[in-house]
Amino acid sequence: MPDHSVTPSDKHVTATWNGTVLADSDRTIVVEGNHYFPPQDIRREHFRDSDEHSFCPWKGAASYYDVAVDSEVNRGAAWYYPEPLQEAARIRDYVAFWRGVEVTPAA
Repeated sequence: MPDHSVTPSDKHVTATWNGTVLADSDRTIVVEGNHYFPPQDIRREHFRDSDEHSFCPWKGAASYYDVAVDSEVNRGAAWYYPEPLQEAARIRDYVAFWRGVEVTPAA
């Protein structure tokens, strides 16, 4: 059975791509091994809306952001749930990363 836990992290975590910090927080929530960053802890200047979407049976419909650093773009590298299902309500608008974005505890 899959783990549907939504657990606050006790670590300070950063998300970095191409040498640039995209998000920095000590208030992430861990879901299925991914750190979800509060929307106020991401650096908005690096995010562009994407037309990409996916669906999770217990979290709901995910929307994506393209991540932009200087002239490089990492398409669909961040995702969030604007209208999560009840079981995942705590991560509404929180942002998680993949596609080469490094998410690590801060040094």
